[in-house]
Amino acid sequence: MRIQVILDPRLPPQRLAELGALAERHGIEGVWTSSLLGCRDPFVSFVPLAMATTQLRMGPIAVNPFDTHPTRIASQLLTLNELSNGRAQIVIGGGGEALEAIGIKPERRVTAVRECVELLRRAATGKTFDFEGSLYRVRGFGCNWVESEPPRIWVGANGPQMLAMAARCADGILFSDLTGPLLSKAIAEVRAARTDQGLLPTEFSNFVAWHVYEDEREARAEARRWLAYRGLNRRWVCTTFMSDREFDLIEARMPALYRMAQGGPAPEGIPDSLFDLLVDKLSLTAHPRHLDGVLQHLGEMRQAGLTEIALRLYQQPERSIALIGREILPELR
Repeated sequence: MRIQVILDPRLPPQRLAELGALAERHGIEGVWTSSLLGCRDPFVSFVPLAMATTQLRMGPIAVNPFDTHPTRIASQLLTLNELSNGRAQIVIGGGGEALEAIGIKPERRVTAVRECVELLRRAATGKTFDFEGSLYRVRGFGCNWVESEPPRIWVGANGPQMLAMAARCADGILFSDLTGPLLSKAIAEVRAARTDQGLLPTEFSNFVAWHVYEDEREARAEARRWLAYRGLNRRWVCTTFMSDREFDLIEARMPALYRMAQGGPAPEGIPDSLFDLLVDKLSLTAHPRHLDGVLQHLGEMRQAGLTEIALRLYQQPERSIALIGREILPELR
Protein backbone atom coordinates (compact mmCIF):
# COMPACT_ATOMS: atom_id res chain seq x y z
CA MET A 1 0.00 0.00 0.00
CA ARG A 2 1.43 3.34 -1.06
CA ILE A 3 1.21 6.52 0.99
CA GLN A 4 0.28 10.04 0.03
CA VAL A 5 0.12 12.95 2.47
CA ILE A 6 -2.40 15.79 2.59
CA LEU A 7 -0.85 19.11 3.55
CA ASP A 8 -2.50 22.25 4.94
CA PRO A 9 -3.86 24.40 2.08
CA ARG A 10 -2.91 27.56 4.00
CA LEU A 11 0.79 26.83 3.56
CA PRO A 12 2.78 29.22 1.33
CA PRO A 13 3.86 27.64 -1.99
CA GLN A 14 7.54 27.56 -1.01
CA ARG A 15 6.73 25.80 2.24
CA LEU A 16 4.63 23.28 0.32
CA ALA A 17 7.61 22.68 -1.96
CA GLU A 18 9.96 22.08 0.99
CA LEU A 19 7.63 19.55 2.59
CA GLY A 20 6.87 17.86 -0.72
CA ALA A 21 10.56 17.48 -1.52
CA LEU A 22 11.05 15.94 1.92
CA ALA A 23 8.18 13.54 1.26
CA GLU A 24 9.76 12.49 -2.03
CA ARG A 25 13.08 11.77 -0.29
CA HIS A 26 11.24 9.53 2.19
CA GLY A 27 9.58 7.47 -0.54
CA ILE A 28 6.09 8.93 -0.23
CA GLU A 29 4.02 8.58 -3.41
CA GLY A 30 2.46 12.02 -3.58
CA VAL A 31 1.13 15.17 -1.96
CA TRP A 32 -2.42 16.47 -1.92
CA THR A 33 -3.70 19.77 -0.60
CA SER A 34 -7.32 20.77 -0.16
CA SER A 35 -9.12 23.18 -2.44
CA LEU A 36 -10.93 25.33 0.12
CA LEU A 37 -12.53 28.74 0.14
CA GLY A 38 -10.17 31.45 1.36
CA CYS A 39 -7.02 29.34 1.03
CA ARG A 40 -4.24 29.64 -1.51
CA ASP A 41 -5.00 28.38 -5.00
CA PRO A 42 -3.77 24.76 -4.99
CA PHE A 43 -2.76 24.65 -8.67
CA VAL A 44 -0.58 27.75 -8.29
CA SER A 45 0.78 26.55 -4.95
CA PHE A 46 2.05 23.32 -6.52
CA VAL A 47 4.22 25.08 -9.11
CA PRO A 48 7.36 25.35 -6.90
CA LEU A 49 6.88 21.73 -5.83
CA ALA A 50 6.69 20.63 -9.47
CA MET A 51 10.00 22.38 -10.06
CA ALA A 52 11.65 20.93 -6.92
CA THR A 53 10.81 17.23 -7.44
CA THR A 54 11.04 14.55 -10.12
CA GLN A 55 8.91 11.60 -8.94
CA LEU A 56 6.30 12.97 -6.53
CA ARG A 57 2.66 13.15 -7.63
CA MET A 58 0.69 16.27 -6.69
CA GLY A 59 -2.77 17.74 -6.95
CA PRO A 60 -5.81 19.27 -5.26
CA ILE A 61 -8.47 17.49 -3.24
CA ALA A 62 -11.41 17.81 -3.84
CA VAL A 63 -12.29 20.14 -6.69
CA ASN A 64 -15.96 20.43 -7.61
CA PRO A 65 -17.58 21.39 -10.93
CA PHE A 66 -20.06 23.79 -9.32
CA ASP A 67 -17.84 26.69 -8.26
CA THR A 68 -15.39 26.13 -11.17
CA HIS A 69 -16.43 25.12 -14.67
CA PRO A 70 -14.85 21.84 -15.87
CA THR A 71 -13.11 23.59 -18.78
CA ARG A 72 -11.30 25.87 -16.32
CA ILE A 73 -10.43 22.88 -14.13
CA ALA A 74 -9.01 21.20 -17.24
CA SER A 75 -6.77 24.15 -18.12
CA GLN A 76 -5.46 24.40 -14.55
CA LEU A 77 -4.89 20.67 -14.14
CA LEU A 78 -3.20 20.22 -17.51
CA THR A 79 -0.92 23.20 -16.92
CA LEU A 80 0.23 21.66 -13.63
CA ASN A 81 0.61 18.33 -15.42
CA GLU A 82 2.85 19.96 -18.02
CA LEU A 83 5.00 21.64 -15.37
CA SER A 84 5.40 18.38 -13.45
CA ASN A 85 6.05 16.20 -16.53
CA GLY A 86 2.90 14.14 -16.15
CA ARG A 87 2.77 13.91 -12.34
CA ALA A 88 -0.44 15.89 -11.71
CA GLN A 89 -3.47 14.32 -10.09
CA ILE A 90 -6.85 15.57 -8.97
CA VAL A 91 -9.83 14.46 -6.90
CA ILE A 92 -13.20 15.54 -8.28
CA GLY A 93 -15.99 15.67 -5.74
CA GLY A 94 -19.56 16.83 -5.46
CA GLY A 95 -18.85 19.83 -3.26
CA GLY A 96 -19.62 20.27 0.40
CA GLU A 97 -20.98 22.71 2.93
CA ALA A 98 -18.63 25.43 1.69
CA LEU A 99 -20.76 25.88 -1.42
CA GLU A 100 -23.60 27.10 0.76
CA ALA A 101 -21.38 29.98 1.91
CA ILE A 102 -21.28 31.32 -1.65
CA GLY A 103 -24.91 30.65 -2.44
CA ILE A 104 -24.48 27.54 -4.60
CA LYS A 105 -26.90 24.67 -4.17
CA PRO A 106 -25.33 21.70 -5.96
CA GLU A 107 -27.84 19.50 -7.73
CA ARG A 108 -27.37 16.21 -9.54
CA ARG A 109 -23.94 15.80 -8.00
CA VAL A 110 -23.26 12.38 -9.49
CA THR A 111 -24.03 13.58 -13.00
CA ALA A 112 -21.95 16.74 -12.50
CA VAL A 113 -18.91 14.78 -11.32
CA ARG A 114 -19.23 12.24 -14.13
CA GLU A 115 -19.47 14.89 -16.82
CA CYS A 116 -16.53 16.78 -15.29
CA VAL A 117 -14.38 13.64 -15.39
CA GLU A 118 -15.38 13.01 -18.99
CA LEU A 119 -14.49 16.58 -19.97
CA LEU A 120 -11.10 16.33 -18.24
CA ARG A 121 -10.31 13.11 -20.08
CA ARG A 122 -11.25 14.61 -23.43
CA ALA A 123 -9.19 17.73 -22.72
CA ALA A 124 -6.15 15.61 -21.77
CA THR A 125 -5.98 14.27 -25.35
CA GLY A 126 -5.02 17.71 -26.63
CA LYS A 127 -7.71 17.51 -29.32
CA THR A 128 -10.50 19.97 -29.97
CA PHE A 129 -13.93 18.56 -29.17
CA ASP A 130 -17.59 19.27 -28.57
CA PHE A 131 -19.31 17.96 -25.47
CA GLU A 132 -23.05 17.60 -25.04
CA GLY A 133 -23.88 16.63 -21.48
CA SER A 134 -27.06 17.15 -19.52
CA LEU A 135 -25.37 19.75 -17.29
CA TYR A 136 -22.35 20.95 -19.30
CA ARG A 137 -22.15 21.79 -22.98
CA VAL A 138 -18.93 22.78 -24.72
CA ARG A 139 -18.27 23.79 -28.33
CA GLY A 140 -14.85 23.71 -29.95
CA PHE A 141 -12.87 23.35 -26.72
CA GLY A 142 -9.34 22.00 -26.78
CA CYS A 143 -6.05 22.30 -24.92
CA ASN A 144 -4.07 21.87 -28.13
CA TRP A 145 -0.75 22.45 -26.41
CA VAL A 146 -0.98 19.23 -24.36
CA GLU A 147 1.93 16.80 -24.81
CA SER A 148 2.31 15.19 -21.36
CA GLU A 149 0.94 11.85 -20.22
CA PRO A 150 -2.62 12.28 -18.89
CA PRO A 151 -2.99 13.22 -15.22
CA ARG A 152 -4.59 10.78 -12.79
CA ILE A 153 -8.25 11.61 -12.20
CA TRP A 154 -9.71 10.44 -8.90
CA VAL A 155 -13.28 10.74 -7.68
CA GLY A 156 -14.17 11.37 -4.06
CA ALA A 157 -16.93 8.91 -3.23
CA ASN A 158 -18.57 7.27 -0.25
CA GLY A 159 -22.22 6.76 -1.15
CA PRO A 160 -23.54 4.03 -3.47
CA GLN A 161 -24.52 6.22 -6.43
CA MET A 162 -21.22 8.12 -6.58
CA LEU A 163 -19.32 4.84 -6.15
CA ALA A 164 -21.22 3.17 -8.98
CA MET A 165 -20.43 6.09 -11.27
CA ALA A 166 -16.78 6.29 -10.18
CA ALA A 167 -16.36 2.57 -10.83
CA ARG A 168 -16.99 3.28 -14.51
CA CYS A 169 -14.82 6.32 -15.10
CA ALA A 170 -12.25 7.08 -12.37
CA ASP A 171 -8.54 6.23 -12.23
CA GLY A 172 -8.94 6.01 -8.48
CA ILE A 173 -11.57 6.36 -5.78
CA LEU A 174 -10.86 8.35 -2.62
CA PHE A 175 -12.99 7.38 0.35
CA SER A 176 -13.18 9.56 3.43
CA ASP A 177 -12.83 8.24 6.99
CA LEU A 178 -14.32 4.83 6.20
CA THR A 179 -13.74 1.93 8.57
CA GLY A 180 -12.38 -1.45 7.51
CA PRO A 181 -15.71 -3.29 7.07
CA LEU A 182 -17.15 -0.46 4.96
CA LEU A 183 -13.99 -0.30 2.84
CA SER A 184 -14.13 -4.05 2.19
CA LYS A 185 -17.73 -3.87 1.03
CA ALA A 186 -17.27 -0.80 -1.18
CA ILE A 187 -14.06 -2.04 -2.80
CA ALA A 188 -15.54 -5.47 -3.52
CA GLU A 189 -18.54 -3.85 -5.20
CA VAL A 190 -16.39 -1.54 -7.33
CA ARG A 191 -14.09 -4.38 -8.38
CA ALA A 192 -17.05 -6.54 -9.37
CA ALA A 193 -18.57 -3.70 -11.38
CA ARG A 194 -15.33 -3.04 -13.24
CA THR A 195 -14.86 -6.75 -13.99
CA ASP A 196 -18.38 -6.94 -15.41
CA GLN A 197 -17.56 -4.00 -17.68
CA GLY A 198 -14.23 -5.47 -18.80
CA LEU A 199 -12.28 -2.63 -17.16
CA LEU A 200 -8.85 -2.81 -15.56
CA PRO A 201 -8.57 -2.59 -11.76
CA THR A 202 -8.67 0.89 -10.28
CA GLU A 203 -6.86 2.49 -7.32
CA PHE A 204 -8.42 2.91 -3.88
CA SER A 205 -7.41 5.34 -1.15
CA ASN A 206 -8.90 6.55 2.12
CA PHE A 207 -8.59 9.98 3.74
CA VAL A 208 -7.43 9.48 7.34
CA ALA A 209 -6.23 12.06 9.87
CA TRP A 210 -2.73 11.59 11.32
CA HIS A 211 -2.08 12.76 14.91
CA VAL A 212 1.18 11.19 16.11
CA TYR A 213 3.28 13.33 18.47
CA GLU A 214 5.68 12.96 21.38
CA ASP A 215 3.02 14.52 23.61
CA GLU A 216 0.26 11.94 23.30
CA ARG A 217 -2.18 14.10 25.25
CA GLU A 218 -1.67 16.83 22.68
CA ALA A 219 -2.17 14.29 19.89
CA ARG A 220 -5.46 13.06 21.32
CA ALA A 221 -6.67 16.59 22.02
CA GLU A 222 -5.98 17.56 18.40
CA ALA A 223 -7.72 14.44 17.09
CA ARG A 224 -10.73 15.13 19.32
CA ARG A 225 -10.93 18.74 18.15
CA TRP A 226 -11.28 17.74 14.47
CA LEU A 227 -13.77 14.90 14.99
CA ALA A 228 -16.63 16.90 13.49
CA TYR A 229 -14.88 16.60 10.13
CA ARG A 230 -14.21 12.87 10.48
CA GLY A 231 -17.58 11.72 9.22
CA LEU A 232 -19.53 12.20 12.44
CA ASN A 233 -22.61 13.19 10.45
CA ARG A 234 -22.70 9.71 8.88
CA ARG A 235 -24.55 7.28 11.13
CA TRP A 236 -23.82 4.41 8.76
CA VAL A 237 -20.08 4.93 9.36
CA CYS A 238 -20.09 5.40 13.11
CA THR A 239 -22.45 2.54 13.87
CA THR A 240 -19.89 0.07 12.57
CA PHE A 241 -18.19 0.52 15.96
CA MET A 242 -20.81 2.08 18.27
CA SER A 243 -24.49 1.63 19.04
CA ASP A 244 -27.30 3.72 17.60
CA ARG A 245 -27.97 5.06 21.09
CA GLU A 246 -24.37 6.24 21.38
CA PHE A 247 -24.59 7.87 17.97
CA ASP A 248 -27.76 9.68 19.10
CA LEU A 249 -25.58 11.45 21.70
CA ILE A 250 -23.20 12.54 18.95
CA GLU A 251 -25.90 13.59 16.50
CA ALA A 252 -27.63 15.81 19.07
CA ARG A 253 -24.39 17.70 19.65
CA MET A 254 -23.12 18.16 16.10
CA PRO A 255 -23.35 22.00 16.17
CA ALA A 256 -21.21 22.06 19.31
CA LEU A 257 -18.75 19.59 17.77
CA TYR A 258 -18.32 21.89 14.77
CA ARG A 259 -17.74 24.80 17.15
CA MET A 260 -15.10 22.73 18.95
CA ALA A 261 -13.29 22.29 15.61
CA GLN A 262 -13.16 26.08 15.36
CA GLY A 263 -11.60 26.40 18.80
CA GLY A 264 -14.68 26.22 21.03
CA PRO A 265 -15.11 24.05 24.13
CA ALA A 266 -15.92 20.36 24.01
CA PRO A 267 -19.67 19.74 24.16
CA GLU A 268 -21.14 18.45 27.40
CA GLY A 269 -22.87 15.10 27.56
CA ILE A 270 -20.37 13.03 25.56
CA PRO A 271 -18.36 10.77 27.88
CA ASP A 272 -14.60 10.64 27.49
CA SER A 273 -14.81 6.95 26.68
CA LEU A 274 -16.96 7.72 23.63
CA PHE A 275 -14.59 10.50 22.54
CA ASP A 276 -11.70 8.04 22.86
CA LEU A 277 -13.55 5.45 20.79
CA LEU A 278 -14.15 7.99 18.02
CA VAL A 279 -10.51 9.07 18.03
CA ASP A 280 -9.29 5.48 17.86
CA LYS A 281 -11.67 4.44 15.07
CA LEU A 282 -11.67 7.58 12.91
CA SER A 283 -8.04 8.70 13.07
CA LEU A 284 -4.47 7.50 13.49
CA THR A 285 -3.47 8.84 16.89
CA ALA A 286 -0.52 7.66 18.98
CA HIS A 287 2.92 8.31 20.43
CA PRO A 288 5.78 7.77 17.92
CA ARG A 289 7.16 4.93 20.04
CA HIS A 290 3.80 3.18 20.31
CA LEU A 291 2.72 2.62 16.72
CA ASP A 292 1.27 -0.88 17.02
CA GLY A 293 -2.31 0.40 16.96
CA VAL A 294 -1.61 2.66 14.00
CA LEU A 295 0.00 -0.18 12.06
CA GLN A 296 -2.88 -2.51 12.91
CA HIS A 297 -5.40 0.09 11.72
CA LEU A 298 -3.49 0.59 8.47
CA GLY A 299 -3.10 -3.16 8.03
CA GLU A 300 -6.86 -3.63 8.30
CA MET A 301 -7.42 -1.02 5.59
CA ARG A 302 -4.81 -2.63 3.35
CA GLN A 303 -6.50 -6.00 3.92
CA ALA A 304 -9.78 -4.38 2.89
CA GLY A 305 -8.25 -3.63 -0.49
CA LEU A 306 -6.76 -0.14 -0.32
CA THR A 307 -3.86 0.42 -2.71
CA GLU A 308 -3.00 3.82 -1.19
CA ILE A 309 -3.69 5.79 1.98
CA ALA A 310 -4.02 9.58 2.18
CA LEU A 311 -2.79 10.86 5.54
CA ARG A 312 -3.90 14.37 6.56
CA LEU A 313 -1.02 15.97 8.47
CA TYR A 314 -1.49 18.75 10.98
CA GLN A 315 1.28 19.93 13.30
CA GLN A 316 4.97 19.07 12.93
CA PRO A 317 4.72 17.97 9.27
CA GLU A 318 8.50 17.43 8.92
CA ARG A 319 8.56 15.01 11.85
CA SER A 320 5.42 13.28 10.61
CA ILE A 321 6.81 12.82 7.09
CA ALA A 322 10.10 11.45 8.41
CA LEU A 323 8.30 9.09 10.81
CA ILE A 324 5.95 7.86 8.08
CA GLY A 325 8.86 7.23 5.73
CA ARG A 326 10.97 5.50 8.38
CA GLU A 327 8.43 3.49 10.39
CA ILE A 328 5.17 3.19 8.44
CA LEU A 329 6.04 2.89 4.77
CA PRO A 330 8.35 -0.18 5.15
CA GLU A 331 5.57 -2.01 7.01
CA LEU A 332 3.04 -1.41 4.22
CA ARG A 333 5.18 -2.45 1.28
